[in-house]
Amino acid sequence: MAAAFAQDASLSLFPWQEFPLAILRGWECYCAYPTPQFNLRDAVDSSLCGQESEAQRLAEYCEVYQTPVQDTRCTDRRFLPTKSKVFVALSSFPGAGNTWARHLIEHATGFYTGSYYFDGTLYNKGFKGEKDHWRSRRTICVKTHESGRREIEMFDSAILLIRNPYRSLVAEFNRKCAGHLGYAADRNWKSKEWPDFVNSYASWWSSHVLDWLKYGKRLLVVHYEQLRRSLVPTLREMVAFLNVSVSEERLLCVENNKEGSFRRRGRRPHDLEPFTPAMRDLINGYIRTVDRALRDHNWAGLPREYVPR
Repeated sequence: MAAAFAQDASLSLFPWQEFPLAILRGWECYCAYPTPQFNLRDAVDSSLCGQESEAQRLAEYCEVYQTPVQDTRCTDRRFLPTKSKVFVALSSFPGAGNTWARHLIEHATGFYTGSYYFDGTLYNKGFKGEKDHWRSRRTICVKTHESGRREIEMFDSAILLIRNPYRSLVAEFNRKCAGHLGYAADRNWKSKEWPDFVNSYASWWSSHVLDWLKYGKRLLVVHYEQLRRSLVPTLREMVAFLNVSVSEERLLCVENNKEGSFRRRGRRPHDLEPFTPAMRDLINGYIRTVDRALRDHNWAGLPREYVPR
């Protein structure tokens, strides 16, 4: 429950089954789409909810509830009407949230994203740009995990998505062993497969960022943690970088549909700490290297919560 001030002209006395928000004002119930005045992000002190006298409630506050109805104002997507003049990458290390970022970008802009690869599972879940040739320029940006000068210089610009390597490594190991939504089994974590994976992929996490900082022509660095913590402002920066004009209402719709179809639910089904002290020493060294490189290129460093002290 959230409490919001004032009224909004877009409120309608229609059945709640058609709208994602229900707004109570006194004894009246209005239904609406989220707006800057009525959204689920700007909740006030919960002590205000249900504690005021009826007179106060009628005069000052509305109570805002989310209904089970999906906000559909941002679900329409299509290919670009004309070929893009700027070839944009959405680049990340595997497991860094690239699919989730594509979901957000597609719903915010209304245009499909492409991919350097082809994943039939993603295509079947609605990522129709997945099947388009990655150089068609009919998509708003193109997913890639590639690094190296030749692969990077093919793009005119890039959103570089970076995530905590500990989380990225676990996410990618789960995907490799059990698909987009599954979890690796205990036997995978306890076998030689996991340490070999860390030794190989941890250095790739670092070199991926370093290569894009070195060879990328025009970059927007986005941290996964920042996108999670501050979705609408960060997504606003991303669509501006893509040179797309997006209404505030559409961004609010994205916020209400933010999770998409590929987020693993619950905790991984074991209590093991997967990282040994030696693994942590290795990964922490790469974190320090990337943090320093970002600062040397006049970007803010990595999020403080995972930079070793």
